[in-house]
Amino acid sequence: MSDYDRKEKKIRSYNEPMLAEFESWLEKSGLVSKTVKNHSVNIDFFAVFLTYYEPLRKLDEADSSDVFGFLMDWYPRKAMWASKSYTRAYMATFRKFFKYLKESNRIEGNIEEEVRETLKEHKEGFLDAVAFDEEDYGW
Repeated sequence: MSDYDRKEKKIRSYNEPMLAEFESWLEKSGLVSKTVKNHSVNIDFFAVFLTYYEPLRKLDEADSSDVFGFLMDWYPRKAMWASKSYTRAYMATFRKFFKYLKESNRIEGNIEEEVRETLKEHKEGFLDAVAFDEEDYGW
């Protein structure tokens, strides 16, 4: 097993309980099962991004620059399903996930605020970064 594989496996193991806690937090907020699952899948894909390049990072080490890099560049290139509606869903997921991280004392409050500000300031850029939008085709 390569050094990268060992690091990635260790981070994945570290992230698993956090993802389960996030799902539970979402369920307690009253979201329906399908919405909870969608948010969970979105964060799981973000976790892949965080371990795609060196330095490998855990979910609770992410910050606004990671969210920006994911939505502006990596997600539009790597996700075949990238569209404006999915981008909006990811933005909602990030708002919820970083709120969860703050409320569970996994990050400092300023990180959540910076993520929210990044999502607000760059919303149109994130939406423009995806080449395909099913709304354009009446789907």
